[in-house]
Amino acid sequence: MSHEGNVRVAVVFGGRSNEHDVSCGSAASVLAHLDRRRYDVVPVKIEPDGSWIVGKDDPGLFTAADHRARSFLVDDFARVHGGGAQALSGIPRALEQIQDCDVIFPALHGPYGEDGTLQAMLHMCGIPFVGNHVLASAVGMDKEYAKKLLAAAGLAVADGVVLRDERDRLPAADEERLGLPVYVKPARSGSSVGVSRVDTWEALPAAIADAARSDRKVLVEAALTGREIDVGVLERPDGSIEVSPPLEIRLAPHQRLFDHDAKYTDSGTTFEVPARLDPEITEHLRELSLRAFAALECSGLLRVDFFVADDGTATINEVNTFPGFTSSSQYPRMWQAVGLGYAELLDVLIETALRRAGRRSTSALAANPS
Repeated sequence: MSHEGNVRVAVVFGGRSNEHDVSCGSAASVLAHLDRRRYDVVPVKIEPDGSWIVGKDDPGLFTAADHRARSFLVDDFARVHGGGAQALSGIPRALEQIQDCDVIFPALHGPYGEDGTLQAMLHMCGIPFVGNHVLASAVGMDKEYAKKLLAAAGLAVADGVVLRDERDRLPAADEERLGLPVYVKPARSGSSVGVSRVDTWEALPAAIADAARSDRKVLVEAALTGREIDVGVLERPDGSIEVSPPLEIRLAPHQRLFDHDAKYTDSGTTFEVPARLDPEITEHLRELSLRAFAALECSGLLRVDFFVADDGTATINEVNTFPGFTSSSQYPRMWQAVGLGYAELLDVLIETALRRAGRRSTSALAANPS
C-alpha cells in the first residue's frame, strides 16, 4: 500500500551475470531494512534470461534472517504477487511499471547492472538512482581500465598482463617480471568468481581457461603481499565525502585466497573492524581512498581493497562501485563500526541520490516519521 508523502523506491536485483544469487542476497537485506514508514518499495527482479518481474511490496516476506530472504528471492519471487507475477518481455514494459518511482536502488553485481549499462538507461530516461553513474560504474567494473586510471592518478596497483586473445601462456619476459605465484582473474567480473592462484607456470593454462568462462578478457597479476584491508567511501547528501574505518580480512590457515567460497560459504573467514593499524597508516589509507574516489569520478559509494605491507606501503588490489550489501558484508560492517547502522546507511544513499537529482528530500520524514 502506498502512503502519501513517502518516497517511492524501486529495488532492482538479480541480473544476467554470474553474480545473480549474490545480488539477490544483497537485495534481501536492502528490502528487509528499508523503513516502510518512509518508503514505498517496489521490488524488481531481473531474471538470468534478462526478463524483468515487477513485484508488490510485502515487508513481512523480507523481515526474516537475510539467508531466508535471500532464498526466497532466488527461488520464489512470484510470491510477492501472491502467485500472480508477470515476467516482462522487455525493458520498455518494465520502465512503464517503475517510471513513477522517485529513485532506483540498483542492488546489482557484475555485468548488465553494476557495469554502467543499467545506469546509462536510467540516466537517459531521467530516473534518479543510487550510487555511481555511468563512467565510474563502467570503469570500476573493468579491472584493466580501473588500474590504468588509478595508476595515472599516482596510486600503486598490482603489476599484471591483460590477455585478450585466449593465449594460455605468457611471454618469457612477462613470466620473469611477474614471478610466481600469480593470480588469474576475469577482468570484468566480481565476487572472486573465476579467480585462482597459480604456483607453477604449468598450471597457468587451466587457470586462464577457468577465468575465461566468466570473461574473454583475463588478467594475470603479480602476487601482492601484506594484510588485506578494505576501506569504504560514502558521499553524504550535502556532497561531503566520508571514509570508513579500515576493515581487515583474516583468512583461516586452510584458505589460500579470499575467493568466492571464502566470501560466502567458508566460516573460517573473519573480519576485524576497525583494523589494528598505526594511526599514520590508517590516515594514509584514508587519503588514498579519497584519491581513488576522485580518480574514477565516483558518486554515492566505493569500496577500495588494499594490500598493506609491513612497512606501511599500500597497493590497491581492486575497487568496487557497488560492493556486497548484505547486512554482514564488509561495506556495511565498516559503517556500523562508527554508529551508522544498515537502515541509516540506506537512508544516506537514497537521500544523496535524490539531492543529486534535485528531487524532493526525505529529511523531513527522517526527522519525524509517522
